[in-house]
Parts: sequence; C-alpha cells; structure tokens
Amino acid sequence: MAPLRFALPNKGSLSAPAAQMLAEAGYRVHRSGRELIVADPSNDVQFFFLRPRDIAVYVGEGSLDVGITGRDLLLDSTVNAKEILPLGFGKASFYFASKPGGISDSAGLEGKRIATSYPNLVDNHLAEHGIKATLVRLDGAVETAVELGVADAIADVVETGITLKTSGLETFGKPILKSEAVLIQGDTVEDVPEAVRSVEILHRRLQGVLIARRYVILDFDCPAETQEEAFKLVPGIESPTVSPLAREGWVAVRSLVPRDDAPFIMDELWRVGARAILVSSLDTCRI
Repeated sequence: MAPLRFALPNKGSLSAPAAQMLAEAGYRVHRSGRELIVADPSNDVQFFFLRPRDIAVYVGEGSLDVGITGRDLLLDSTVNAKEILPLGFGKASFYFASKPGGISDSAGLEGKRIATSYPNLVDNHLAEHGIKATLVRLDGAVETAVELGVADAIADVVETGITLKTSGLETFGKPILKSEAVLIQGDTVEDVPEAVRSVEILHRRLQGVLIARRYVILDFDCPAETQEEAFKLVPGIESPTVSPLAREGWVAVRSLVPRDDAPFIMDELWRVGARAILVSSLDTCRI
C-alpha cells in the first residue's frame, strides 16, 4: 500500500504549530535538518515540506493527498481541494486597508486600485459585492503600495495590525475572510480506499488533539444529596462518570469540562458541597 502523501508548511507562522499538532496526534514529523521529505513508516505517511502557498496546488492537482495550509491560501488557489478540518491555530483576518481619512467602506473601492498578494480571493469578493476595481498583484508585503503610489488601497491578512499602523494604514469595512490553518484534501483521495482510511484516521486523531486542547478532566467528591445539582454543572460529552465512595452518602464524579470554564465550574461545585476537586490535562482523546 502506498503511504499517505502529506504536505506541510516548510516555514512561516503555520510551520511549527502544524508539526507540533501532528506530533501530539502520534505522527513522526521531526526534521533533523532541512529535509524536504520525512517518512513515518509506522503510520505509513510521507511528509513533504513545501512553501505554504504551493500546498493547495499540489494537493488540488493530486500530486499529494492532504496538507495543512491557511484557508486564505486555499481559497486564493482556486484548485480542486477542499477544507476538511479547521485546526484552531494561525488565526488571522483578511481586510481592506487604506490611508486614514481616505476610503472608508467597500463601496469606496469602486474604480480604485487595490494591491494584494491574493488576487483570486479579492477578485471573487469584489465580484460578489458588485464592485469593479483594478487589482495590482504583488508578491510578499503590500503595505508600502499606497505610500509609493502603486495602489489606492490594499487587501491583506491582518494578525495584529501593527505592521499596517507602521505603514500609515488602517483597515475599513467588514473582514473579507476569517482565516486559520486548515487540513485540506484533494479529490483523488476518494478514489483510493487505502487513502480514504488513512485520512479518516488522520482526521480522528487531529480531532482528538483539538478536543484535548479545549477540555480538561474534572474529578471531585460530592454528597449524594447534591449530586444532581453538581451534574448540571458538569454534563460532560455524554454524561459524567459516577462511582460510590467508601464514605457513605458520597460519590466520586469525573467529567470533561471546557478548559476556559474550569475555574468557574470549580467555584460553583464547591458552593454545592463538592470537595477534593481536581483538574487534569488531556494529551489526546477519541470522543
């Protein structure tokens, strides 16, 4: 059986988090140097390290089976690849920006020049809103395009906004797109049963990591007389696990709770009489 061919970013903000997530999911992705191909024979996977912008192209053309890239790069590529799982890192918003006091909304882009490194994405957005403008395609940073007179506005990914402010620009209008790292799949995968199974396992493993990052295990002891009130605070995925304690009239409870809510849930559990309240992190899981 041929190994699953998996494209990963070789650099940039998505590279390290993608490798870390796959490692947590049980895959071997470590590079000792600058290898472009890393084999993981135990999972029957080959990892190909590519430029983030090229990943959707290779996957869409069927040269590779799956990959991790940005949603913005996927949509700009216009290839036959689809997003199958958002991964929760590399989040950024895609905005129009111009000089303060200039263009203030999307309608003001009519007839203007817009510099961008994402021409297909921007062109589709403008077409959807009935706006006719001239796109100026630039590779790399576009923030200086307005200052140098190349464009009247830019369209680009905005993470913190610091670079825009430094260049004397500000965003306007609603975001064009909310982007993040995504797992993508090519159409040809569905024609190979072995590849379909490998992708299903990959998908399940990554979902397990995502859940483990969002939830923690909460254990506590609770008087049986107040357990129903406690259960309302910790409904869990299916339901909490309950076991009788040696101490008469008490039960031990275990449940998954959202990580961010755990401190508040612990406070409420204490209020209803729970004691020995413990929180443990998950490495990964299958739900």
